[in-house]
Amino acid sequence: MTESAKARDRADVTVPAEQAPEPSLARQALTIPNLLSILRLAGVPVFLWLLLGPQEDGWALSILIAGAFTDWLDGKLARWLNQQSRLGQLLDPAADRLYIVATLVAFLVRDIIPWWFVAALVARELIVGVALVILRRNGFAPPEVTYVGKGATFCLMYALPLLLLIQGDSQVADIVGPIAYAFTIWGGLLYLWSGALYVVQTVKAISQRHSQQVSGS
Repeated sequence: MTESAKARDRADVTVPAEQAPEPSLARQALTIPNLLSILRLAGVPVFLWLLLGPQEDGWALSILIAGAFTDWLDGKLARWLNQQSRLGQLLDPAADRLYIVATLVAFLVRDIIPWWFVAALVARELIVGVALVILRRNGFAPPEVTYVGKGATFCLMYALPLLLLIQGDSQVADIVGPIAYAFTIWGGLLYLWSGALYVVQTVKAISQRHSQQVSGS
């Protein structure tokens, strides 16, 4: 049994493995799911400008909803069309994170959400980023996206449009407000939890690698 197979059996983290050659990045980018992800990424600066420039919340909300829909659609199409790729695994979460970060920055500037909420989520991103660097330097691929992480993204992608929708005094704001805050709280907690899971996976992977090196020496 290879070292990669042993590591896969012993842990639920991403393991170093020799993979078959994949198509070039240019060819991977031309698949329908990846084109949707690229389109979603291109909408991030437009979305941020709409929120902070003319404050056209209606158009910004439309882009955010379209981003959430294409996020669901590209994953479905990748499986249906058998077009899953390494590029898609990178683009999809990158687009999600950029939308979340862009929205948090805009909402912070416009006093829609408190600074400590943004600080907690940004700190989570920084910690996960350090964990990814450590994994890469030790020969590990990035960890698989967990169901907790997917749940966090789902909640936040619903919470952020709803928070935008309830700005101002209206009957809609009174009705939707509790739902928006519920999604925000659950999304934030799950986002922090998923970050903690990535850290645990990183520590476990590095510890097992060190144990294998010690036992093999």
